[in-house]
Amino acid sequence: MNPRLQTTDVLVIGGGLAGERCAIEAAAAGHEVTILSLVPPRRSHSCAAQGGMQAALANCVKADGDSSTVHFLDTVRGSDWGADQEVANIFAEEAIVAVREMAHFGVPWSRVQGGKNKYFIKGEEVDIEESLENDGLIMHRDFGGTAKWRACYAAAGTGHAALYAVDSEVVRLGVTVRDRTEAVALIHDGSSCLGAIVRCLRTGEQFAVMAKATVIATGGYGRIYGQYTSNATINEGTGASIALDTGIVPLGNMEAVQFHPTTLSPSGILVTEGCRGDGGYLLDKNLERFMVEREPEKQELASRDVVSRHMAEVMRDGDGVESPYGPYLWLDIRHLGEEHLRTKLLEVWDICRDFVGINPAEALIPVRPTQHYSMGGIRVNKDGQAYNMAGLFAVGEAACWDMHGFNRLGGNSLSETIVTGRVVGRSVAAYASGTMLRSNTGYAFDALARAEKKAADWLARSGAGPTVYGIRDAMGEIMMHKVGIFRNGDELTEAIAELGQLLDDCDNAVLRCKDPGVNPELAFALRLKGMLRLAMTVAKGAQARTESRGAHFRTDYPLRNDRDWLNRTLVRWGADEGAPSFDYEPTGLIDLPPGYRGYGADERIEMTDTLEQHNASVVDEQARHGRLATAEDMGSRLRRGAWQEITG
Repeated sequence: MNPRLQTTDVLVIGGGLAGERCAIEAAAAGHEVTILSLVPPRRSHSCAAQGGMQAALANCVKADGDSSTVHFLDTVRGSDWGADQEVANIFAEEAIVAVREMAHFGVPWSRVQGGKNKYFIKGEEVDIEESLENDGLIMHRDFGGTAKWRACYAAAGTGHAALYAVDSEVVRLGVTVRDRTEAVALIHDGSSCLGAIVRCLRTGEQFAVMAKATVIATGGYGRIYGQYTSNATINEGTGASIALDTGIVPLGNMEAVQFHPTTLSPSGILVTEGCRGDGGYLLDKNLERFMVEREPEKQELASRDVVSRHMAEVMRDGDGVESPYGPYLWLDIRHLGEEHLRTKLLEVWDICRDFVGINPAEALIPVRPTQHYSMGGIRVNKDGQAYNMAGLFAVGEAACWDMHGFNRLGGNSLSETIVTGRVVGRSVAAYASGTMLRSNTGYAFDALARAEKKAADWLARSGAGPTVYGIRDAMGEIMMHKVGIFRNGDELTEAIAELGQLLDDCDNAVLRCKDPGVNPELAFALRLKGMLRLAMTVAKGAQARTESRGAHFRTDYPLRNDRDWLNRTLVRWGADEGAPSFDYEPTGLIDLPPGYRGYGADERIEMTDTLEQHNASVVDEQARHGRLATAEDMGSRLRRGAWQEITG
């Protein structure tokens, strides 16, 4: 066997929840599965998710009347009508099964306690009698932007518990896991993906892995925002970058970047939305609750984009707490009491004690909005298959599936990882069953030669050029301050010019360490240009989209414009091309017509086409842009009109 060329049935790039759940489905169908992971899977970024998984189980009093239809409504409204409504419906229905299944995998869900319970609702302590019949069922907590309590949780360590459970199942099924490896390029013939070029972080050696099906599950691209992100250092958008490099596979909605309202200042460590869901307050420097006046209905539990903008406005107006690292605000959970914090919010308790040295039962928590989630990613159809490239799939945050549109509701992404793992995993298994492993190895060795030359070129550079870390830090400052919570045309133009200069600088950067083996500087250098290219797609996409929708807010175009912008951005940019090319496709078939979200400003330009006119062209238009055929007809999983039973 040639050590430079290996084979497997299914290659999964990324060892977080989405990737491992997909691998489980493929392995259970009898396929040989290999997972590549930068870190041991149990250290994947999925473990940082704290608050919960959304699923309409309706197990507690405050969840009475919940259903997949209500969940669908919340998801579409939360997306600011940017979501694919069929996908949102698939997700809401599948989440009910997926979350229960996780209990069988071993997730220790917090459970309903029948009888009298103490809760905090909008800051007020209330007593609620839970049905004795529901005692022991999976419990829910409140999360921003939802009509019902729906977030299923395991204290404040939901992601950690879920990841350990799923990883144990991966081990049980005998899936091959190769940690401390990364995919640096895709192998393809122009129409089909044939695998990936892999680099070992321990040795620096590169080799090709050919596969019947390849799945990208590398998470988001938050690290293009430098220090201003809650993402782990591994979330550099590698999967999206190597897909973009093909020049064939488009990325969708890259300008849709979410900021989480509450991360620790200045570290950016996430403080779960569960704190506000359980009754926490946001306070300004004068210790006043500003969200009560700004969002009387939802208060601190408006959607993340709305809360983040209000927080940014408060700090901009001089009511933030000043620090050497910039202004911040206070999160107050003292009134929840130590017992509640040490049981239902234990990870928050530990984070506060370990990273800022405070007791959250006695002291206020310093927080500020920070980049948190990437709604954009590799554009896929409802089966999870990438546009224009057979055999390539994407799941989780790396994918634009697209149930989030322009804003993600808290708890939906963690559910998405296991839902897409199940749904797309079945598609991957079916594809691999019907596909022969390609015997033409020329594509693999050509891709391998290009990857090895790229590494050698970095090591061969000499002189006094810029450093890769200096370029990275400059990119983060540009993205946060000019492509951040608030955007405008002038600053976006500046950002694009400055990112262009950094791309030029990248071609002249010089490494200080010349070791071809264990060399973190080289490993990062090989990703840096891809990160800059992703940053450029975000900035240019934001510049082109002359409206405000969800997390994309233009101060010079503050209205949501359904007349001109009820669509999804698609961007392609081959590795050898000088600039990205942008196009737009319909968001998808519309059942729930665009309207008021129920929070934030109700300011929009209404669509002029009828729903019938819009829907008439969706199937053909998306196919023209590269959507591959799906196992079920497009629209077959859209329960048309079901929402009317809820809203009247």
